[in-house]
Amino acid sequence: MRRAALALLAGALLTGCSTGSDAVDVNNGGEFRYVAGTPRGEVIPPEERASAPEFSGNLLDGEPFSSTALDGDVSVINFWGSWCPPCRVETPEFQEVYADVRDQGVQFLGINVKETDEQFAQAFVDNFGIEFPSLHDPRGEVALAFRDYPANAIPSTIMLDRQGRVAAVYTAEVSQEDLRATLDLLLAEGA
Repeated sequence: MRRAALALLAGALLTGCSTGSDAVDVNNGGEFRYVAGTPRGEVIPPEERASAPEFSGNLLDGEPFSSTALDGDVSVINFWGSWCPPCRVETPEFQEVYADVRDQGVQFLGINVKETDEQFAQAFVDNFGIEFPSLHDPRGEVALAFRDYPANAIPSTIMLDRQGRVAAVYTAEVSQEDLRATLDLLLAEGA
């Protein structure tokens, strides 16, 4: 009986923010979904870091964007959707951190996924006063580019070091404390 209850609970957690059958096939056939990850995430040692893939697309304001714009800075890439409850908690906290570090060589980029109507995404950004840009990625193509990292769990956050290498991966809501600690670590590298 207890095993059955645990299996049912695990299934519910894995489908909490599931999007349905039109999801992009990423990471071994997975769909975009909310999963309970490790809150502290994983910081990758410098000698084990791999270069992040290049990607491009249009920002919510319609402007074109290329990942080369992140070159030379520490970058926080956050995969989010207005349909995802943890994103409503995390995104305003990201804005607070962004306001504190944007003049220290840190860039933030949101990746809005599985949002076919940009109006919902823009309303989300406007409602929370988000100042950092967000790429509109309704088909999850950027997540597909990051296939070696679990960017199909929403929210997910990938942090890049100044060399454009993947330095940290979070597959759950990131606390402000953990975000700041990892940024401090990455900013101190090579300083």
